[in-house]
Amino acid sequence: MRIDLHTHSNASDGTQPPADVVDSAARAGLDVVALTDHDTHAGWAEALAAGERLGVRVLPGVEISCLRGGVSVHLLSYGHDPHDTHLGAMLGASRTSRETRARRMVERLGPVTGLSWEDVLGQVHGDATIGRPHIADALVAAGVVADRDEAFGTLLSGRSPYFVPHTAPDPVEAVRRVVAAGGVPVLAHPAASKRGSCITDADVETMAAAGLAGLEVDHRDHSDAERAHLRDLARRLDLLTTGSSDYHGAGKQNRLGENTTDPDVLQALDRALERAPGRAPLRDASAGRARGA
Repeated sequence: MRIDLHTHSNASDGTQPPADVVDSAARAGLDVVALTDHDTHAGWAEALAAGERLGVRVLPGVEISCLRGGVSVHLLSYGHDPHDTHLGAMLGASRTSRETRARRMVERLGPVTGLSWEDVLGQVHGDATIGRPHIADALVAAGVVADRDEAFGTLLSGRSPYFVPHTAPDPVEAVRRVVAAGGVPVLAHPAASKRGSCITDADVETMAAAGLAGLEVDHRDHSDAERAHLRDLARRLDLLTTGSSDYHGAGKQNRLGENTTDPDVLQALDRALERAPGRAPLRDASAGRARGA
């Protein structure tokens, strides 16, 4: 069984509709795929319907944008109740902050690139969460940069004079809210030093005490040494280890299934969801037969 637990659609910063992500997962030979758009559940229903049609199990989730000590931290939440008011308020605040940050960055970029807010909106699908990837796509469309990678490596980098930080919840509080909403929290790409500063082991330990269930270890932005360190940390803290693509469609080089999760880990995630209070309404629908099961 091939399992990829981190993908994005155009409900946030991916380039494909949710159903197309699931179709691409099927074509890539995946049996299980998690849709984890940034701070939104908007793609869940479409992805789940596509999974039922194509025989691919879809695990609904989100990727929550957090900050701790000035360091960007991303938390994956699987199977939580999308109607939970406390978690919903946190996600809504993050979406608002992302859009405010994006507007300010465009204001800074405008005089040197000619970019306008209307240009960015032209890259956004429906009610998708607006973020730096949409600015990157607008810069590509305007011929300012060749692709998203160049945009993030230069104009949109955290070291760029055009960069604007955004407000986001503390990851420890985010873990608590995910658990309270019946979800299972896993820390996304926690040692990706090529992206910038990383969360400390002590912070991960604090998150584990709050209910963190796992670490995303096998990710293209982790070196072999970083993966080995994370596996040791997971063993010490009794955390699950996952692997995934962090797929964004045509927006990034990441390919579906390039890193995968062990089926035993998925079973452990399922057991954790079964034990969670207040099962999410969509969770049962996500547990259709996996292709080939």
